[in-house]
Amino acid sequence: MPRKTRLTRRTRNAPRRPGYGRLLRTPGAWTFLLPGFAARQPFAMLTIGIVLLVQHTTGSYGTAGAVAAVTGVSMALFAPQSGRLADRFGQRAVLVPGVLTHTVSAAALIVLALADAPLWALFIAAVPTGASVPQIGPMVRSRWAALLSGTPGTSSLLPTAAAFESVTDEFTFVIGPVLATALCTGVHPAAGLIAEAALTLVGGLLFAARRGTQPRTGRRGTDASGEPREPGEPRTSALSVPGIRVLVVAFLGIGSVFGGMQVSLTAFAEEIGAPGVNGVLYGIFAAGNMLAGIVCGAVAWKTGPRRRLLFGYTGLTLVASTLWAVNSAPLLAGLGLLVGLCIAPALITGYTLVESLVPASARTEAFTWLTGAVALGQAAAVTAAGRLADAHGASAGFMVPLVGTVLALATLVVLRSRLAPKALGRVAARGMSHREPVAVD
Repeated sequence: MPRKTRLTRRTRNAPRRPGYGRLLRTPGAWTFLLPGFAARQPFAMLTIGIVLLVQHTTGSYGTAGAVAAVTGVSMALFAPQSGRLADRFGQRAVLVPGVLTHTVSAAALIVLALADAPLWALFIAAVPTGASVPQIGPMVRSRWAALLSGTPGTSSLLPTAAAFESVTDEFTFVIGPVLATALCTGVHPAAGLIAEAALTLVGGLLFAARRGTQPRTGRRGTDASGEPREPGEPRTSALSVPGIRVLVVAFLGIGSVFGGMQVSLTAFAEEIGAPGVNGVLYGIFAAGNMLAGIVCGAVAWKTGPRRRLLFGYTGLTLVASTLWAVNSAPLLAGLGLLVGLCIAPALITGYTLVESLVPASARTEAFTWLTGAVALGQAAAVTAAGRLADAHGASAGFMVPLVGTVLALATLVVLRSRLAPKALGRVAARGMSHREPVAVD
């Protein structure tokens, strides 16, 4: 056989490298990506919108923070239930009533705040406002998993999709707060929250209308992948999977980094007499996160996700453990960049593991548990770091990311065996020969 023919065949048969170009050329991807991007923008506007509105009407950042914290905790507790309902009945069935409830609840919170209602009334309105936040990010991730897992030869793109979503999330948290702040300070104190509610309503309904790419539900004797459910097989809850519980702890630790950095960087900037430096420092931290996410999605990994998660989380813990000792803005900027570079690989790998740990019938719920864990860890860290910074300075506030990541890393190391998938044999038994094996070490 001529050498040119052999090379041509070898090239034709070689698997294509995963990358963003190949990912975005996946048939059907853009039908949910564009409305999904629009629908998730309000997510990052909610907290800052509440803080600026309530602070304006009460004159207290403490009260404003408390109302925002109630919203965050409510979202973290109710989001997994929303994900489980989406897995069972479909994303549209959950999104439509959810965005309507959120719009009404946010409007009630705005009216109560502007009417100088008592704090307990604001708390009551904050609960449904947070509980009804549409979980667009987890739903988009679930659509990626269903689309890539159900198409021959594309499951290698799952880490790329996880990286793409991580970068999109980070980009959202760069745009959202800036937009909400500009509206609240330049138009009206309630304008940020009004825009959040309006964007949630419009974006959520547009995303819900894209029914063709939503994962199939697990009703009527089938799981969400469309395969027949075996006789006597119970409906799986994502939290019943040991590996998901381990990942929840890991994501709580990541949330402690986000919350601790936000408060402690602000306190540090005030201590050195340069409050404006806070935005620069946090921007560098966010840039590191985005950069690492972009790189992670472009790499064809040979190491399994479980090992990558352990390595990445070890790096995150080591860097986070040095923040408390820094008293120089340039050095803190450099360390903040390194922290951001370490967070993205841990987040992306954790989301990648979901596809191999839980059945398709519980995937959206699993993603919402992880997203809720980050939000809950962030809320707890903001409270703890704020008290420590008030009492002992910014250095004490930076102890929160240290403690959170050390505890989470210890959990990952001790329970790492639970991150190995258990159901590969059953998948093969069902004849899903198009599914590619997932490396776990």
